[in-house]
Amino acid sequence: DRDNQTVLSEFVLLGLSNSKNLQVLLFLIFLLLYLLIMSGNIIIQILITTDPHLHSPMYFLLANLSFVDMWLSSNTTPKMIIDFLSENKTISFAGCMSQVFLSHCIAGGEMVLLVVMAYDRYVAICKPLHYFTIMNLKRCTGLVLTSWTIGFIHGISYFLVVVQLPFCGPNKIDSFFCDMPLVIKLACMDSHDLNTLMNAECGVVAVTCFMLLLFSYTYILITVRQTSKNGASKALSTCTAHITVVMIFFLPCMFIYVWPLSITWLDKFLAVFYSVFTPLLNPAIYTLRNKEMKNAMKRFIGKFLCPKGNS
Repeated sequence: DRDNQTVLSEFVLLGLSNSKNLQVLLFLIFLLLYLLIMSGNIIIQILITTDPHLHSPMYFLLANLSFVDMWLSSNTTPKMIIDFLSENKTISFAGCMSQVFLSHCIAGGEMVLLVVMAYDRYVAICKPLHYFTIMNLKRCTGLVLTSWTIGFIHGISYFLVVVQLPFCGPNKIDSFFCDMPLVIKLACMDSHDLNTLMNAECGVVAVTCFMLLLFSYTYILITVRQTSKNGASKALSTCTAHITVVMIFFLPCMFIYVWPLSITWLDKFLAVFYSVFTPLLNPAIYTLRNKEMKNAMKRFIGKFLCPKGNS
C-alpha cells in the first residue's frame, strides 16, 4: 500500500570496514590508488593525442579505454574515499540512482569497447593489407559511439526499473556504493524475480561480449601461429596484454552479476577489483608491455625536460 509507505531520501553505505584505524589506512591506500588511476590514464591520453607515432586506430581505441576507465573509477571511488573519514556514510536517493545508472552504463560501454579492440587486432593481424582501409577514423569513431550507445541503453534500462521501486523502510546497503542487486533487495516487494531478471540481462551482455572476445582472440592466436616469428611475437605480445585486461575486467563482473550465489565479502572485494584495480592495471599493462608507448613516453619527457639546444 503506497499510502502507508515513506519515500526514502537517502541510503546508508556500510562500506568496507567498521574499524576506525583500518578505515584511516584504507583512506590513504585508496586515495593514492585513485590519484595513480587518474594520472596514469591522463598520461596515456596525452601521449596518444600529442605523439604522431601513436595516431593509429589501436591507440585511438586505447585512449578511449583510458577515458572510460577514468569514469569507471570516478563513479564510486571518490565517495568511498570520503566515507572512510566520515561518520555519516549516507548517499542521497538521486546520488544512489546515479551510481546504479553510471556503473552499468560505463561497464557496459567498456565491455563493448573491449570487443571493438579485439576486432581491431583481428583486422590488423588477419587482414593487414586492408587494415587502414577498414579501420579508418570514421569507422573507429562509429564503433566507439556504438559502445557508448549500447552502454547507455544498458544503464538506462536498469535505472528506469530501479528508480520506480517502492522503498519504505530499510536503507542500509552493505557495500561502498549503490550496487543494483543490493538496492533491489531494499524494495518493499518480493524482489527475487526482478533481481533474477536484472542479473539475466546483465549476464546476456557480459557473457555475449566475453564469448565474442574469446572467439576473436582464439582465432587471432591460431592465425598468428601461421605467420613469421617476428610478426607472431609482436602480435602475441599485444594480444596477451588485451587478454589480460579482458580477464581482470570480465571475471569479477560475471561473478557478481551472473553467479547465482552471493557472498558479501567476496562481492565487495570483486567490486573493488573491477572499479579500482582494473582502471589502475590497464595503464600499466598497456605501457609496460608496449614498446611504442614506452618510446612515446621517452620522447615526451625529452621534449619537456631537455633544453631546446640539445634536442
